[in-house]
Amino acid sequence: MAGLIVLQPGVDWTATGGLFDWTLEFLISRLSDRQTADHLQEIVDNNLGSLWIDDLPIAAQQEIVGHWRNGLVTAGERQLPETEHKVDVIRHLQELVDTTYSAGFPGSGSIGSR
Repeated sequence: MAGLIVLQPGVDWTATGGLFDWTLEFLISRLSDRQTADHLQEIVDNNLGSLWIDDLPIAAQQEIVGHWRNGLVTAGERQLPETEHKVDVIRHLQELVDTTYSAGFPGSGSIGSR
């Protein structure tokens, strides 16, 4: 099953179910908003397969984008298994990061700059 992250209507990112879950799990322990973290955990636990960023509080949206911009690709390089597809998977994670810019999220990506 594939996963879908909608950054705004018409701007989204799709991934395999496993990579989608990993991308949300990357955030869960990092988020300061426990309610949002619990929501993400529920999505993973119940295989819901989609996350609509604009359904979340603005501060949570900004924090999620900041974490993706500042650590997602590096975490993927370090944590994901070494396979023949890893380069493509890391490139796909970078596409999510790039999409945060094309979706118009403000900032340079630094979590502290909000």
